[in-house]
Amino acid sequence: MYKGYLIDLDGTIYRGSEPIPAGRRFVEQLQKRQVPFLFLTNNTTKTPETVANRLAKEFSIHVAPETVYTATLATIDYMNDAAKGKKVYVIGEPGLIDPILSAGYIWDEETPDYVVVGLDTEVTYEKFVTATLAIQNGATFIGTNPDKNIPTERGLLPGAGSVIAMIEASTQQKAIYIGKPESIIMDKAVEILAMDKKEVLMVGDNYTTDILAGINNNIDTLLVLSGFTQKADVSSLPVPPTYLVDSLDEWNFDEK
Repeated sequence: MYKGYLIDLDGTIYRGSEPIPAGRRFVEQLQKRQVPFLFLTNNTTKTPETVANRLAKEFSIHVAPETVYTATLATIDYMNDAAKGKKVYVIGEPGLIDPILSAGYIWDEETPDYVVVGLDTEVTYEKFVTATLAIQNGATFIGTNPDKNIPTERGLLPGAGSVIAMIEASTQQKAIYIGKPESIIMDKAVEILAMDKKEVLMVGDNYTTDILAGINNNIDTLLVLSGFTQKADVSSLPVPPTYLVDSLDEWNFDEK
């Protein structure tokens, strides 16, 4: 049996504002069995506290903020490990900026050690200019996550990856990506669980982020067809997930 679980949120536990009842029951089974888990999300616009409050109020899922590991936290952990300096410039929203500053980093638009770029729904040309010049002057260029689009009721909107791509074009430099499917967030999440990768299962609905995060990092995967990746897509996947279910209700904890 797997000793720990890494679980995606949107499309796995809920769809936008719509609950996925099987997702709630899945979490409740983990809690009942006292199996450690982390919600792993590329969303940098919300803090773990905000995510936990939303899970409780909107979906009747009651967890501690410590069970939520975001691309924001992984970015902070990465910068702490790199120990290049404490000056930073960020393109992003409060869910990204505030935790970085609270972690002891100092806002600097001229000579930052890091330029961190995430989703910013109020991004301006001048923000792009500031980031571009700082990177050209030697700042380490960090992209929080590679998601090009955000699925909404309006359609597929630009995501963090689209914002990052503009700065990659203007600087002719690739960002260091933190979020799924990259190794940085996965290695840190497994470290937090204090387990070996072979003891952990990655659960998600999106093959290109959740499942490839497991495949690329030697972690077993469970693809649930409740969100992004559809059943019609399964036959054309280059590397299949370890397990495939239509609903998380189908998962048998005792046989895996």
